[in-house]
Amino acid sequence: MEQVKPTRMELMKKKAQIKLAEQGRDLLREKMDALIQEFFKILSSVSDSRDELEQVSRAADKALMIAAAVDDPVTLKSASFATRRSITVDITGKNIMGVPVPVIEKKRVSKSMMERGYGIISTSARIDETAERYEVELDLLIKLAETETAMRRLGSEIQMNRRRVNALEQILIPELKGQAKYIKNAIEEREREDLFRLKKVKSILERKKKKAKEKRLSGKASEIKSNGISTT
Repeated sequence: MEQVKPTRMELMKKKAQIKLAEQGRDLLREKMDALIQEFFKILSSVSDSRDELEQVSRAADKALMIAAAVDDPVTLKSASFATRRSITVDITGKNIMGVPVPVIEKKRVSKSMMERGYGIISTSARIDETAERYEVELDLLIKLAETETAMRRLGSEIQMNRRRVNALEQILIPELKGQAKYIKNAIEEREREDLFRLKKVKSILERKKKKAKEKRLSGKASEIKSNGISTT
């Protein structure tokens, strides 16, 4: 145990530290509970988005397979090159219980047939359907990227808070309580020793006082006896 001074001032200091550590632990627990609630809200959203993305992805792959099997490969490839464009996103942020999470603001990926850049006459409805399904898949992917990043950051914060709570609850608070108990026991032991010494000193003083009194009485008796003899 860390060496501590067994004084009343030090005991008061340790009690204040224990109270502060327990308050910190309780606040961290409250924050962790709130973060867990937010985490599960986002988790539910992510789970639904993943299921939706899986369905959309299968539909897009199926549409591409049909287009590749039926349409001219050159036409399909030309259409794919014509629709190839970069996606612009703006990333801002927000706080959830003090945890910064990203907010992705994007331009809509889904386009009309006129906006895709390939000739309407030279392509079929199957190519249009394929392009449309993949655009929807991209929209879902961007949305999922935002929610999954938020979920990961909340999860990391929850783990960090849990480690802090455990450190306070299992290490710091027991150590402080142990030090406070040691100081209290040392003070009580010192008080018992002081009380014992006081009683011993009092007993010695009383014996001395008694002896002094007996000596005075004995002296007076001798004096009276002496005076009586001389008078006779």
